[in-house]
Amino acid sequence: MCVCEKSVTFAQFLQNTIFYFIYMANVIKLRKGLDVNLKGKASLETVTVKASEKYALLPDSFTGMKPKVVVKEGDAVKAGDALFVDKAHPEVKFVSPVSGTVALVERGDRRKVLSVQVAADGKNEAVTLDTKGVKDAKSAVDLLCEAGLFAFFRQRPYDVTANPDDQPKAIFVSAFSDMPLAQDFEYVLKGQEADFQAGLSLLAKIAKVHLGVSVKQSAPALLTAKDAEVTVFDGPAPAGNVGVQINHISPINKGEVVWTMGAEEVIFIGRLLRTGKVDLTRTIAVAGSEVKAPKYAKVIVGAQVSDILAGNLLPSDKHQRWISGNPLTGIKIKQTGWLGAHHTEVTVIPEGDDEYEMLGWIMPRFKEFSTSRSYFSWLRPKKAEYTLDARIKGGERHMIMSGEYDRVFPMDIYAGYLVKAIIAGDIDRQEALGIYEVAPEDFALAEFVDSSKLELQRIVREGLDILRKENM
Repeated sequence: MCVCEKSVTFAQFLQNTIFYFIYMANVIKLRKGLDVNLKGKASLETVTVKASEKYALLPDSFTGMKPKVVVKEGDAVKAGDALFVDKAHPEVKFVSPVSGTVALVERGDRRKVLSVQVAADGKNEAVTLDTKGVKDAKSAVDLLCEAGLFAFFRQRPYDVTANPDDQPKAIFVSAFSDMPLAQDFEYVLKGQEADFQAGLSLLAKIAKVHLGVSVKQSAPALLTAKDAEVTVFDGPAPAGNVGVQINHISPINKGEVVWTMGAEEVIFIGRLLRTGKVDLTRTIAVAGSEVKAPKYAKVIVGAQVSDILAGNLLPSDKHQRWISGNPLTGIKIKQTGWLGAHHTEVTVIPEGDDEYEMLGWIMPRFKEFSTSRSYFSWLRPKKAEYTLDARIKGGERHMIMSGEYDRVFPMDIYAGYLVKAIIAGDIDRQEALGIYEVAPEDFALAEFVDSSKLELQRIVREGLDILRKENM
């Protein structure tokens, strides 16, 4: 018995050693960036949350597409039935995450579709698809379009929903996120390794697959993934951003297209191939300093966030900010809001608009985070957790070229000059400075440290939208 236990231990040691020499010897090391350690990180435990009575699919979750609603209120739908399609590419379906009845097609100004809401019947019946005939890129894309999973592809340039008519030079999948309070995908992957591998294998029929993993990850399903080129990254945030990984592995030139997909969305594909049915269940991190017990929860895409957070908020009379996503790149939502299609976290932090501080910035601030040692908090250990609120703490100012963006921007791009070119509307300059490679999320940390208080993610998004219109 003892000999057997020792042999297993040695085998594990040998396996880890092989992993190290094969993969870790060729690590891409990034030194620019910034890790922000916020209080309220989800512990590695999954809890059951209340199932929502209604689910919603939001067209705004799928940037760059124009929705055409194909259902009307009162229609019965199954999970996998189309709720709306892309006007430019009607074969790309955006499907219901649950079975039930279409409760509301919510519209805003100029009849813009804000959401399509489905009242769940609790049965979660799903459309059955034939998944056996997938042999090449075309049949793979056709299956994903029919199942509504093609909608989860995003493309570079422009960071918009992918075009099924394009032929991407590669598909990039990042298996980790190092943004504040982000989901730990290695924990989420446990028990779903086969589905993840099946999803990668199908993507490989479309184009070459690049899988980005962290030096801190050790799951064999990641390090020895088949049908994908595995690249290990070592460095602070935003090393997990797929844009950073593209920039260091295979930069995008004008005229080239690459597709990206979230790691958990690859699992969606694997489930489809195994069962023939669409299952949009995610394991999300419920995190933030205002959450009583930050943990993981299994929910379906489009769930109502109030149901996810029910009974799990700290008693407080302070204003709170609810976020679908992480604090730096997520979307501020109301208490009646929904989980975004691409989001893997629900975060609650203090809003801060009801805070009043004596002497303001003159105070020494031992518990406030600072990147420039303006506060005495830099004397605290690096592993200290910070409770930050949503305040900007200052108004918009003139943009000073101090190089502060470059310190947290690990891409071969002059971030400050690119932002200035976007503001000036100089398209030629934008192209020369590498706008085709970036997405708004790549500027999240630059926005966080920006002393000019500019909304960099919004500026980059508007620049990409203008450039896309010019090139259409």
